[in-house]
Parts: sequence; C-alpha cells; structure tokens
Amino acid sequence: MKHRLPCTLVVASTLCLALGFESRAEVDGPFGMENAMPKHLSQQDIERLSINDLVAHGRALFLAKFTAAEGAGRPGATGAIVPTAAEPTGASMFMRTAGADSNACRGCHNDPITGGAGEFVANAFVSEGFSDADFDTVDPQFSNERGTPALNGSGLVELLAREMTRDLRAIRRVAAAKARKTGGTVRVALRAKGVSFGHLSLHGDGFMDVFELEGVDQDLLIRPFSQKGVFTSLRQFSVNALNAHHGIEAVERFGAQHTDTPDFDQDGVNDEMSAGDVTALVAFQALLPAPVSVMPDKANHAAVEQGRKLFEGVGCATCHVPELALDSSVFSEPGPYNPAGNLRLNDVAAPLSFDIDVSFLARDDQGRVLVPVFSDFKRHVIADAERPHFANELLAQRFVNRDEFLTPRLWGVGSTAPYGHRGDLTTLSEAISHHGGEATASRRAFEALDNMDRRRIIGFLQTLRIPVTEVGL
Repeated sequence: MKHRLPCTLVVASTLCLALGFESRAEVDGPFGMENAMPKHLSQQDIERLSINDLVAHGRALFLAKFTAAEGAGRPGATGAIVPTAAEPTGASMFMRTAGADSNACRGCHNDPITGGAGEFVANAFVSEGFSDADFDTVDPQFSNERGTPALNGSGLVELLAREMTRDLRAIRRVAAAKARKTGGTVRVALRAKGVSFGHLSLHGDGFMDVFELEGVDQDLLIRPFSQKGVFTSLRQFSVNALNAHHGIEAVERFGAQHTDTPDFDQDGVNDEMSAGDVTALVAFQALLPAPVSVMPDKANHAAVEQGRKLFEGVGCATCHVPELALDSSVFSEPGPYNPAGNLRLNDVAAPLSFDIDVSFLARDDQGRVLVPVFSDFKRHVIADAERPHFANELLAQRFVNRDEFLTPRLWGVGSTAPYGHRGDLTTLSEAISHHGGEATASRRAFEALDNMDRRRIIGFLQTLRIPVTEVGL
C-alpha cells in the first residue's frame, strides 16, 4: 500500500485533522468518559485511511495525556523491554525513576516544537533494559540518567540506517559465499555510505571473525536511535517508550499471543495500544519536519561559512559527517529489520508506504538525496582519563561500553540545548571541551584556535535548527 504525499502538506494539514479526530471523539463517544486516546486503529483501518488521517491519529496519540481509563500505569509490570512481571510494592503509579514517569509523549519531546527535544527537567532514568527495571532511586548504580533527544527528521534517519545495514550485510554475504567456494579466509572492509565500520573476516568453514569491527554490533545492524545506538526503528523505540514512560502496553509485544493475557500489567485494561495505533504513531514521527540550516543576517553569512570550513578543518566532520546519501525517500512500515516483539513484515499482507518530502535537500551526481545529519551512525569511544565526563555512567546498556556513544546527529543542535547524554552541559563549547578518546585530536585542534575562530564554529552550529511550524503548536 503506497501513499504519496509531500511532508509539507502533511505538516500543513495535520493540526486541523488532529482536532477533527478530537471533536468527533467528543460528539460520538460516551459523554463524560476520561480516555485521552480518540479511538483505536486496526490493521484494516491502516489499509483504508489516507496518510493525512493516519498522521493525524498518530499526532493525537503523541499529544494524548494517557489516563488510567485507557491503561496508563503498569502496577503488575516493569518498564523492561521484555515483558517482565513486577514485584508488588504498593508504590504510586507515577515515579521519576523506574516510571511510569510521563503522561504524554509531548511531555518530554516538546522543545522547540512537538516532537523536539527535552530540557534537563525532562530527563529519564533508564536501566540496562532487558528485565532489571525495578528501582526507586536515582543512584547511578541502578540507572543511567538520559536527556530527551529530538525526533525531527527521524524518518530519514531510519531510512539511512536501513540502507547502511543493507549495504554492510551485502558485503558480508558476498564474502561468505567466496569463502565457502574457496575454502579459505576472506577479509573485507566494511563501508556504508562512505563510513568505515572496520573489517570482517569470513572463513571457509563458516566461522566469522568479528574482532576488527568498529562501532557496530556483530549482526551489522545499524541502530540509529537512543544515545547508545541500541534501538533499530521508530517502532521499537515507540513500543519501548509507551511501556516504560506511560505504562501503555502495545499488543504486538505485551498482548496475549506473547504473554497469555490481554492485561499483562494487571491494571484492568486489555489491549491498550493496537498495532494500528503504533503504526500511526510511527508515521507521525517519521514525517516530523527535518532540521534545516537557518542563516543569520547577511552580515554574518561569511562567518558561518568560515565556521563550517573550520568545523571540517579541525576534524569534527570525521565523525559528524555533514551529509549522507540516501537512495530512496520512501518509508515503509513495518520496516525490514524490526526485532521480535514488534510488528514485522510477515505480520501484514502489505506494509504501509509513503514518501518523505526531500524537495528542500540537495542531490549528488547519482541523484541520491544528501541528508545533512552530521553523523556517521557509528559508536565511538569519546572519553578517557583526561576527559572522563562522557564515561560517567555506571551501567552498560545493551552490552555497549560505558565510554562509547553513537555519534549525535547535529542537524538540529542549534535548537536542542542543553547538551550531552544527560543534558547537563549548557553550551556547545562545554560539550566540545569534554570530548576525549577518539575525539581527542579534534578537541585539541578546536582548543588551539583563537577565540574568534572558535566562535565561528559555534555560530555555524547554531544555524542548524529545527523548523518551528504549525505542527508544533
């Protein structure tokens, strides 16, 4: 099923459509009900709705302040990504530690618009994630404190990650076939969209040597979401967040087919979030307007251009790659790499498909869209004894080392202060000064510049902003 609609039209019409959903719910629904969700969507609804209506429903869900009437809270379950029963504690429904810790998605993702980042006050406390998610203290031995990332441009981010995964796995597949045919060892360089992920050695007996991999998991799956790069898709991110932050369980992971009960969290509400609802939520996030470059007054244009050149000259662009080339801007849902516990391609007759508007972006000589993400979608060690700040967590997340983080996408950095993985750095200069590990040489080169040149780099970064449109009202 293919929908073709420019993102700009979706943005322009979403607000009135979302209000239309809300007004119909007031007219048609039982008077006095206290549900925040306008209605549930089935997979059949997904197949018949226009992309406008689907995004409107997703937006309504993103704005909804979920209530106990529709399943907010999870007295019988933890916030873990794997359905895990909770020990009875008698604790209140909302907690700032193990959650549920928010009424609405927009409660944290709101700066400068709906879907954006979150200020320090919106920080979340996250555990390792699989099952040990019961804690009632902010002590760092039990949880990691994390800032709220902006979701703008996430559809393009996921598409880039899918293509990079496809390319890396194609290299592995060809090398494995050659190794089987020759019976010898084949060592190949892993590169996707110009980014090196190290080397892989395939042996004729089927053994795969992964010791030379760099910044990617052994399955060669690019995971572009979360500050550690541990979530594959908007869908996985959304299903996790619904449970962890709101106590709203998605049927595709917490439903009876997986847990033998329609009310796994024991709050008296069955089937709290349908697969159609999650698809709508993904579509809304995928079509959030991408960050853009907002130039200052003409008097400072030259300084911005100089700042960009200096940014590249000191080596920042080695990891914060200014542009990655995208083959196709068609977003399909469910995606091809969703892990278990999330809707997958074999769960639907045909995936939803829609175009993301890329008319405002340049193209290379091969016709590919140049997406200005300022990231390489790769994990790097960015702390050491000299600069330990970014290694201040005590818990590893999904087997990623504590001093390793996914290269942050800088394309909206001018709108998303404060900085750092827990939002405790108030300026870009502070964030740069704390770079260590693999970023040491670039940091030292930045520090060696005179004050005016450092300001030119900061001024350039400040032009990378999230557009404020009516979708954020």
